[in-house]
Amino acid sequence: MLIALQDITFEFGARAIVENASWHIVPGDRVGLIGMNGTGKSTILRVINGEYSVSKGSVNKIKNLSLGFFNQDLLSFESDDSILEVGMTAFEEAQKIEKDIERITKELEHNQEEALLIEFSDKLHQFEALDGYNMRHRSAQVLEGLGFSTADLDRPYNQFSGGWRMRVLLAKLILQQPDVLMLDEPTNHLDLPSIEWLEKYLQSYNGAVIIVSHDRYFLDRMVNKIVELYQQQLHHYTGSYEDYEVEKEMRREMQQRSFENQQEYIRQQERFIERFKAKASKAAQAQSAMKRLDRLDKIEQVDGGPSKIRITFTPDKVPGKIIATLNDVSKKFGALTILDNARAEISRGDKIALIGANGKGKSTLLRLIAGTDEMEGERIPGHNVVTSFYAQHQLESLDLDSEILDELKNCGSGRSEVELRNLLGCFLFTGDDVYKKIRILSGGEKARVALAKTIISQANFLLLDEPTNHLDMNSVQMLIDALSKFDGTYVLVSHDRYFVSQTANKIWEIVDGEIKEFKGTYTEWEDFKKRQAETLKQQAAAAKQLANASDSNESKKKEVKATPVVNTPVKGVAIDKDKKKEIQKQQRQFQQLEEQLAALNTKKASLEEALNNPEIYADKKRFQQVESEYAQIGRDLKKANEEYEKAFEKLMELEG
Repeated sequence: MLIALQDITFEFGARAIVENASWHIVPGDRVGLIGMNGTGKSTILRVINGEYSVSKGSVNKIKNLSLGFFNQDLLSFESDDSILEVGMTAFEEAQKIEKDIERITKELEHNQEEALLIEFSDKLHQFEALDGYNMRHRSAQVLEGLGFSTADLDRPYNQFSGGWRMRVLLAKLILQQPDVLMLDEPTNHLDLPSIEWLEKYLQSYNGAVIIVSHDRYFLDRMVNKIVELYQQQLHHYTGSYEDYEVEKEMRREMQQRSFENQQEYIRQQERFIERFKAKASKAAQAQSAMKRLDRLDKIEQVDGGPSKIRITFTPDKVPGKIIATLNDVSKKFGALTILDNARAEISRGDKIALIGANGKGKSTLLRLIAGTDEMEGERIPGHNVVTSFYAQHQLESLDLDSEILDELKNCGSGRSEVELRNLLGCFLFTGDDVYKKIRILSGGEKARVALAKTIISQANFLLLDEPTNHLDMNSVQMLIDALSKFDGTYVLVSHDRYFVSQTANKIWEIVDGEIKEFKGTYTEWEDFKKRQAETLKQQAAAAKQLANASDSNESKKKEVKATPVVNTPVKGVAIDKDKKKEIQKQQRQFQQLEEQLAALNTKKASLEEALNNPEIYADKKRFQQVESEYAQIGRDLKKANEEYEKAFEKLMELEG
């Protein structure tokens, strides 16, 4: 056992977070800590971390336990060091020994005493034991897994935005490899490729992991236990989040039956007491019945569970068949090309999820569709289209001096105050919260108000940029339910895979400046990508086998001068000399294209590294030259890839 919370009680003022709650954390645990927003999940992590002391019970940890806690407070960290250097501070002991080795090395230049040589040898062994020789490589590997490019590694930490800084600090925490790793909403700062990388990494993590997250996909793939903070208690479940949902429903049903049975027993006892308490012959029995009721451990009635209020969209107009068309659209930021003569069409009823890594231009594409960003090319809006755009920059349109409820009333939706209060309840504003001024709200709270405004806008076309950020699971589910009943059209950007899987009927990706469309759900798209990856793997293996066969044939020709044979029967099969020559020719061409592609990719990486260097922008002539070369290499790569695919298909056809 690593940590034992034994009958703990913790209060914030008069409010109890937990009462007489217990939790034992053992090696190999992958725990999802869940609960409604505001119940105190992050507080429980801080109790485990030792930041808060319990008022009752005990928190016991094994000796020398190492804890890692990933949370928003880490953003207060500042550094002018490169992100690679920040990541490498995870190897604090190894870095200290490395400095000792450098010091001793200098001393050895003029001092060859045996004691110094022994110390030097000991330090080298210690450095190796701490994996010091690999700390730079491991740090780079984790940072790149979390979405940083190789060129980014030498950039100062302070040059990055908050979300990217959180990734650096997450990398450092992972590299420290604590016995217990606690992650508070880690996926909020990651794009899909980084989330998938983190999943793979944590699945082989040696220590225990505790995760607070509203990402159901992440929890389902990561955890083997669920601990729910509910009604000041910690309720334990074995299995994934999906298993928890099934078992919780069973527990609720059992509790409700037990409650109803106990209530019937209480009613029977009370009728007995009322009937016989005045009779001398039955008074003693009545007294015993009263004592039994007093000693009875009352079973709580099952509450109604999370809010069942429905969110509803009410479009005011029916649009035409085509919502928007993009023709030959190009968008660049300096040397970075987002779109290059891209085309796309959005039809009425489309439910599109725009997915991919950060930096690919997903939010930019939303703004181009909305018509709020300049671009080259043509954007054709559809007939009768009423657009509502939810994004972080929409927070600027909120009236800071308004109360939350008034902000929604002033939208002109015609909804009653009761309806507006119910809607705000779905977005975690309850009771007197609705009278708070916009000015005093946190960034997350403002985002929820902006999303509520989007919902009551009566639009028939929605553009939603990360709408599930700052929502709990219950609110996300209500938004999913609302979008499933929405008669209009929408394009959304989200890294919440469960949300995307439940809301989209088309998937868009930005690939090499083009908008690639997949007609199907996210689950179908995932299956398609897996099959595609497997096919590419098989093709690469086949190509390698063909290349090896070609090399083997060439070696044999050099070793043995074989007599040419034309159409000589071997076991009833004629050898086609011309076909064999054609195969060998195609193999040589295929190998040349592989080498050409490798060279082009190397050159592209070199140019990207140059463009990521801020100094290049000071030399206009040099910048224009590199930018021109980068554009040309992109065209050359596209052409080479097309030739490569054709050569491979022809080779497979000949071999078949």
